[in-house]
Amino acid sequence: MLVIPGLVHAYLLMPFPGSQELNAITVCYYLEKIVWPLRIVGAVLLVWYLFKYYALNSTKGKIIKGLVLVLCLGSFYITDFAYKAETMFEEPQVIKFADAITNKVPESMVVIGVVNNGVAKAYPVVYLGYHHKVQDNVGNLPVLVTYCTMCRTGRVYSPIINGARQNFRLVGARHYNAIIEDQGSKTWWYQATGNAAVGKLKGEHLQELPYEQATLSAWLSRHPGSLILQPDKNYLSDYRDLKNYDRLQSIDKDSTLKNKDSLIRRSWMVGVIVNGQAKAYDWRHLEKRHLLNDKINNTPLVVSIEQDSLSYHAFKSTVNGKELHFKLDSLGTLTDLETSSVWDWDGLSTSGTLKGNRLNKIQAYQEYWHSWKHFHPGTLFWKE
Repeated sequence: MLVIPGLVHAYLLMPFPGSQELNAITVCYYLEKIVWPLRIVGAVLLVWYLFKYYALNSTKGKIIKGLVLVLCLGSFYITDFAYKAETMFEEPQVIKFADAITNKVPESMVVIGVVNNGVAKAYPVVYLGYHHKVQDNVGNLPVLVTYCTMCRTGRVYSPIINGARQNFRLVGARHYNAIIEDQGSKTWWYQATGNAAVGKLKGEHLQELPYEQATLSAWLSRHPGSLILQPDKNYLSDYRDLKNYDRLQSIDKDSTLKNKDSLIRRSWMVGVIVNGQAKAYDWRHLEKRHLLNDKINNTPLVVSIEQDSLSYHAFKSTVNGKELHFKLDSLGTLTDLETSSVWDWDGLSTSGTLKGNRLNKIQAYQEYWHSWKHFHPGTLFWKE
């Protein structure tokens, strides 16, 4: 009672071998509710035993049972402190922003960018990767900015549930994706989808808010007045553990793979969902071509990576009902084949016949292949 429920709970909510493949989120949820009551009962029984029977043991028996108790206390420390998600990955103690002039964040870093009501904010992925979530406001809009390093994906949600702003805590992980809990209903939500997996609001969805992922340099080129989240000095060593996380693929570091174009579990994808149909684009193939013209459910779209090989975009490629096809020149200039108009990475035509027209953005996500296909089992996969 003292040890086993806590150990099982910790095993299922952390990425231990075999734990994440189990469909056990409901078990985890209700197990968490009874862990402490079971511990209290176990502690009462233990105290009762100590007072009534412990003295009757031989010296050897006392030593053995004392050591077992020490192991139990060690187990408690591991499950409730050392490997508890919300203590391993704390939220920033200081949320501080700077403008482009006073900013200390390298412009080569990748950020999650959010714009609302004329206010732009950038959240570096390396900082988000440690904290997993930052609860903030952008232009008076409450935002929950999240990032899960196990599935390599960011999401931005509204923390408003049934009219009330909620505080969220990090619970752990299931299927290698972060699980968060809202304070009000104690419902558990998948970070990668915003779906309520278990709890009072099971079946509901957090409202997703639009965002972009780009290098800080690319982001500032479009939003020069953006505010940038600065590092919390209390977690500098944790940030260093994620050095180059935002730019190096696992496949690049795997010396056993001769063909770096192999599709593996942790291959990067750009994922989009159009009219309910999900589709994934292999990052390495996309990076080589930098631009793809495609269709999903008869919706023309263009998916592209900028010259920095880190900033990516997806747009619907129709203007006034006319389908356009796009290309990139050697300088990274985006033009359409039909009119040779020039377009920027906000989807705005800056010169040519279509000057002033704008492409509609499609929310796109960077994610590991194993995560994308798990949460989107009907996904299509782009092939040459």
